[in-house]
Amino acid sequence: MLHLDAYIQHLTFERGLSQLTCINYRRDISLLESLAEAADLQTISHAQIRRFIGKLHARELSSKSIARALSAWRGFYDYLIHHHGYTQNPVHGLRAPKAAKTLPQALSVDQAVNFVDIQGGGTLDLRDHAILELFYSSGLRLAELVNLDIDRLDFTDGTVEVIGKGNKTRIVPLGSHAAEAMQKWLQARALIPTAETNKQAVFITQQGKRITPRAVQYRVKAWAIKQGADSNLHPHMLRHSFASHVLQSSQDLRAVQEMLGHANISTTQVYTHLDFQHLAKVYDNAHPRAKKK
Repeated sequence: MLHLDAYIQHLTFERGLSQLTCINYRRDISLLESLAEAADLQTISHAQIRRFIGKLHARELSSKSIARALSAWRGFYDYLIHHHGYTQNPVHGLRAPKAAKTLPQALSVDQAVNFVDIQGGGTLDLRDHAILELFYSSGLRLAELVNLDIDRLDFTDGTVEVIGKGNKTRIVPLGSHAAEAMQKWLQARALIPTAETNKQAVFITQQGKRITPRAVQYRVKAWAIKQGADSNLHPHMLRHSFASHVLQSSQDLRAVQEMLGHANISTTQVYTHLDFQHLAKVYDNAHPRAKKK
């Protein structure tokens, strides 16, 4: 597609978006091209974009996926207007079909503690233990964890410097259990031959390459099955658990927002609903007038 490569370069180097985000943008904008069926993007109308939304809905894409695609198209058109003389953005004012709001899934405190405390002295066991402890200790996103470098760890202060969305840096706490697991892993990691380009990568494969997001997802799922936990358990569920449990204990929404790296506190407020669910469950189990007959 004309100007797409230049736009992705713009997102990467001027906007500072992550590689994964740029891949998603490219895919969603290529989807627009396929829906347009070779029509000139300058001639696409508001009504045609509405029809494209209908086609995506008919393909049973989720509202979240459609909303993401619309956001990508809207941003691309804005770029074309500012840099390539386009005169209109046909995506403005359009929204994806609304979907029922779903709360993020979180483990109970006992479930989370039992799950991350895996045993084993093998190299992969030590690495996976460190990964799980770090997810739950510090609330990292998957991309933040796989891109973490050794020089971002501070065992003296018990902190991790994380590069999050938009290349924004934040400092998050490193719990004692996570720190211990990390140090054991780094000792084992030092024995793995590593290419110069991966020397700083915290988490690597047995071949000395930086671990991929897909590999982490696979390992988390494998440990969930092995330990008899929810087989649908995924890395983000540990992040949700971290946020929910910190909020339950501290009631400090701003602190949780800061640790999660949310730009807007409304994103963090979903965890207050999780907290209420926990309180409601306690109430239902404990209050004599709450019990159903």
